[in-house]
Amino acid sequence: MRVSNTTGAAHGFTLTELAIVLVIVALLIGGMLIPLSAQRDVQAANDTQRQLAEIRDALLGFAAANGRLPCPASPNLTGVENPAGGGACTNQWNGFLPGITLGIGPTDAQGYVLDAWSNRIRYAVTTSNSNAFTTTNGVKNNWSGTLSPDLKACNTAANITNGGTSSANCPSADRLTDTAVAVLISPGRNGGTTPTSADELANWPSSNDPVFVNATQSPAFDDIVLWLSANILYNRLIAAGKLP
Repeated sequence: MRVSNTTGAAHGFTLTELAIVLVIVALLIGGMLIPLSAQRDVQAANDTQRQLAEIRDALLGFAAANGRLPCPASPNLTGVENPAGGGACTNQWNGFLPGITLGIGPTDAQGYVLDAWSNRIRYAVTTSNSNAFTTTNGVKNNWSGTLSPDLKACNTAANITNGGTSSANCPSADRLTDTAVAVLISPGRNGGTTPTSADELANWPSSNDPVFVNATQSPAFDDIVLWLSANILYNRLIAAGKLP
């Protein structure tokens, strides 16, 4: 009796089947990469927020030791405050964190402190009371309840008036603070290029005024902003015996 062979002949994938498999694999890999990229940004944001909090502590430590806050470092020089020794700062509103002066990092080759995206961290300081907050013992010499730090943080740039000047301001409804002594800014993931949104432009060095924006995080705004309260500074100076 003749038995027929019922098993089919072995054969490989056709080109069409291979193409379908490759498309599926590409979609799966793409679906994995997007969450991983988002996770890296979340981690970088968390790391930078912690870093800014540590920098605020370093500023308070510097003030406790020197009776003043450091001046910002000027662009295109080094991470040393300008001028060295404080006083009337050269780039009080559009400078960078002076990593060399503060002795903190990570920094780039010039000594400017970098955030988790490797962008330079910006630092602004008040000029009120004839630069009292950046002059050695300036706070103590003006300590009579009349000190008036004037850096402002707003939740939008939409209603800022007199932008780019010392009289820049925003309405009280938009104002988060108007008595900060210092402001720290990480320009976020997109900080390597000039921003296009008005909110981020308000924090860009070219704005050069005492008003900064801390808007809701979005694709158009990923800056991380932290400011130093005058009352926290006073408390640290009192504890260090620098006040009253």
